[in-house]
Amino acid sequence: MANTTGNKYEGREKGTPNRLTKELRTLLKDILYQELEEIQERLELLEPKKRLGLFIKLMPYALLKTTSISRNINEPLDWS
Repeated sequence: MANTTGNKYEGREKGTPNRLTKELRTLLKDILYQELEEIQERLELLEPKKRLGLFIKLMPYALLKTTSISRNINEPLDWS
């Protein structure tokens, strides 16, 4: 029977992290750290074209993206 009262009787309390998510993040972080230790050696094995392609794909995660700003001639300036 469905609970239509709006009261919560079971389950995690609000703000309690999901245990599986926490364990998965820890596992992925450990794997990432292991790979970072070997990344220089692995990059040197790639041919230059593939290495450059990899850097281009990774750049958005390391550098801020810039956006162009355009202004119309009759548009008032807002310096705030």
